[in-house]
Amino acid sequence: MDLAFLHPLYEHPGPWASVYVDTSRHTESTPHERSLTAQSLYRELAEQGADEPTCRAVQSAVEDLAHSPEPHGRALFARAGEVVLDPPLAAPPQGSSALWATLPHTAPLLELANEEPVCVVAYIDRKGAEFELRGALGSREAGSVTGKQHPLHRTSSADWSVRHFQLRVENTWEHNAAEIADALAVCQEETGADLVVLVGEERERRSVHERLPRRLQDQVAETTHGAGSRLLDEEVERIRTEHVQRRAEQELERFLAARAPDEEGRAGAVEGVPAVIEAAREHRIDELLINPDGPDTHREVWIGEDPDQVAVRRTDLKALGERHAWSARADDALLRSAVETGAAAVSVTAARSQEGPVGGVGALLRWA
Repeated sequence: MDLAFLHPLYEHPGPWASVYVDTSRHTESTPHERSLTAQSLYRELAEQGADEPTCRAVQSAVEDLAHSPEPHGRALFARAGEVVLDPPLAAPPQGSSALWATLPHTAPLLELANEEPVCVVAYIDRKGAEFELRGALGSREAGSVTGKQHPLHRTSSADWSVRHFQLRVENTWEHNAAEIADALAVCQEETGADLVVLVGEERERRSVHERLPRRLQDQVAETTHGAGSRLLDEEVERIRTEHVQRRAEQELERFLAARAPDEEGRAGAVEGVPAVIEAAREHRIDELLINPDGPDTHREVWIGEDPDQVAVRRTDLKALGERHAWSARADDALLRSAVETGAAAVSVTAARSQEGPVGGVGALLRWA
């Protein structure tokens, strides 16, 4: 996950209100329910010691979501009476929540706002194809392609002239399949889609699949349900979910491979809060790996004013020359360091592997 959008959160000192609002339910009573949620979150923050202007800013922002079509939810990060950042969520949180702390609580974004795979769904027939772009926030048309229209239907006759006609049918379809594949490759490149999903008769799907560029072959899936099937949406969502799982597994495999020392005894990855904190202080983190359910993600660490001023113990921070120290969650402190040093971050929860970084925190390094 590219964390650059979080930069505004670290341009100002804390404390911060971090609020996650579930907007996945939409009924006639939704406006009233959002108003009650806004009041509840106001009280939660006030009880945790948040200042009144910030509580009011959060309450107003949540009330503004009363008629929002947001399909999943929204995160709100506020301080000093102002909502500084309010990214939409790609998955609903487990209920609405609020936290008042030294640092913004950004760790849940690794799963809730992670870039869900965007896919181009190609509805293919022998005359051409229509493209649809699907993402976390819905779907939209993404173009179409129309191939040669005649001739397109075969006959069972054995007459030589008919056999010649059948050859023309095959040539027409082969031409159309190539046209669709070319247009689909352009559509994927222009939209930056992670996946290409082919919908249609098996023979048509296969012909287009075979003509797609090699660079896309690992990103292509074919459905067994056709356009109009009520099961098609479920199948596309399954394909997207499996893609997220594969991506998490690939990152975890990279980490596990890099964790092993080379012939000179140097490893390309570290794990556990103390080791990852040391790497953060040295600006060596290339990608931060977090399992939000790990036992050490919420562990208390100590931070200074700068992102690389982070330590396991308060005395360690003083030894580094930092006069001011505040306690913070380990995951949020490490994410601040990652953002400010241009590192990426990923949640490895979706990976099926039982093995992961110790304590739920690990890092791939820029250098050993």
